[in-house]
Amino acid sequence: MESIVTMFIVYIWIFLFGLFILKTGIQQISYHKMKMWIKKYTSNPIKGFLIGVVITAILQSSSTTIVIIVSLTSLGLLYFPNAIAIILGANVGTTLTAELLSFSNFWLMWILLISGFILLCIHKQRIFSIGCMLFGLGTIFTALYGFESLAEPIRQTPYMEEGLYDISRETTYSILFGMVVTGITQSSSAFTGMIMSFMNQELLSLPSAIAMVLGANIGTCFTALLAAIGSKMEGKWTAYAHLWVNILGVLFFIPFINWLGDFVSHLSAIPGRQLAHASVIFNLIISSFFLLFIKPLSAFIKMTSRKA
Repeated sequence: MESIVTMFIVYIWIFLFGLFILKTGIQQISYHKMKMWIKKYTSNPIKGFLIGVVITAILQSSSTTIVIIVSLTSLGLLYFPNAIAIILGANVGTTLTAELLSFSNFWLMWILLISGFILLCIHKQRIFSIGCMLFGLGTIFTALYGFESLAEPIRQTPYMEEGLYDISRETTYSILFGMVVTGITQSSSAFTGMIMSFMNQELLSLPSAIAMVLGANIGTCFTALLAAIGSKMEGKWTAYAHLWVNILGVLFFIPFINWLGDFVSHLSAIPGRQLAHASVIFNLIISSFFLLFIKPLSAFIKMTSRKA
């Protein structure tokens, strides 16, 4: 039991370390450009939505995008309804990370690690940044294989397998599990990667895995709430918008989890890839819906925050 927990924590940290290295390489190339694009190209909700998708796909972190948005909104550099549009785009953009993780491959892992390490030894900023991205992605793949290696020890530990089964058979428990673990790790990507690995080893069913990822969408909101502490009211509104969009989206989609599982099972035979597709579809549907009601949503958030 202790060895499994220890290795689980180790692989979580390896994943987060790889994600940090990947983001460092990306940010060195484009972080300041991201801020400029956000301020310049958000004149209407559609543009804001697309900018949110693109920037989050590049940064590989919705949390980074949301923190930037909270800061810009708090400073009065970004109009609050347009900030909501970027948040909706960020929710879609972050699903591309799951799609990327679904292509994890043993030989690709070693190619990325070795080529990335070689480029890290070259003292030119752009080449070094590319090396960070390659080595970081290879490190993430390493963690994913680590998670998969825990499947057999978990099966051989009856109460751990039973505990995971008890959580997964109730949708509410699965959502809470995803929310809590993501809130602790501050990375929905790490949690999604872990769940994909367990699915590949047949430890989780597709509907329960989808429910856990829906919970992770709520758990990732904690980062925005932390970023909003001490900020002006506009910044707090932005964090609340992120929270409300994800809570309402998950509540709306709970009755359709089995339908979504059936649908994505026809798109791919690979369990991890099915989960990645489900995450994309969920966020695309919910974000598209809220994009049509940005003004009522912004008014609702302002009203509820005043009462609070």
